[in-house]
Amino acid sequence: MPNPTAAMLVIGDEILSGRTRDANMHHLAGVLTQIGVDLKEARVVSDDPDAIIAAVRGLSATYDHVFTSGGIGPTHDDITADCVAAAFDRPIDVRADARALLEAHYQRSGQELNAARLRMARIPDGAALIDNPVSTAPGFTIENVHVMAGVPSVFRAMVDSVLPGLTGGQPLISDTLRIERPEGEIAGPLGEVAKAFPDLSLGCYPFNKDGVLGANVVLRGQDAAMIGQARSQLLALFA
Repeated sequence: MPNPTAAMLVIGDEILSGRTRDANMHHLAGVLTQIGVDLKEARVVSDDPDAIIAAVRGLSATYDHVFTSGGIGPTHDDITADCVAAAFDRPIDVRADARALLEAHYQRSGQELNAARLRMARIPDGAALIDNPVSTAPGFTIENVHVMAGVPSVFRAMVDSVLPGLTGGQPLISDTLRIERPEGEIAGPLGEVAKAFPDLSLGCYPFNKDGVLGANVVLRGQDAAMIGQARSQLLALFA
């Protein structure tokens, strides 16, 4: 039975402009691999409503899970919640349980729950809240889309809140073999090994370090014995 599939949608002009480096995709890919959910696509879109809505609809229809990051804060350009609501034709408004969380948080910190902060309590109808133990303002899950903050520490905490509710599959096993030969020399034999093991993924990543040309060949799959067989063939070819 194939593993569940997932996609990630990164939202924000700051990513596309180069002002902010995205770290969330790397984290998500790692934790999904561990539980046997295959991350198949990652997409970055600007703070444009039409682009966000189209991406949410397309990814939701294609994959078992969609994880979004960014655009659920208190400022005017935080439009992700509204766009996700529109993608599913759901109304959105301040919800009592989300508001209560924010009221308690700002009361403890001695700050005002003003109109801008209250925007973070706007949740589409029918969505389930995602816990945020870092800064309280919740994310939410609607259908198969998990909507989370872009701040890496908050994103990681929200992912941790979502993972227990996911059904995973067979975790992906990875093994790396360092071959100190130019990529052009190993390409042909490597292709033959890849054909012999169609259930494995063989990636070739060249390097040039201290005058040594070579490549790290990464074998990925769900069968440890098969990975071992492929590795043995590669060692025999390039020993």
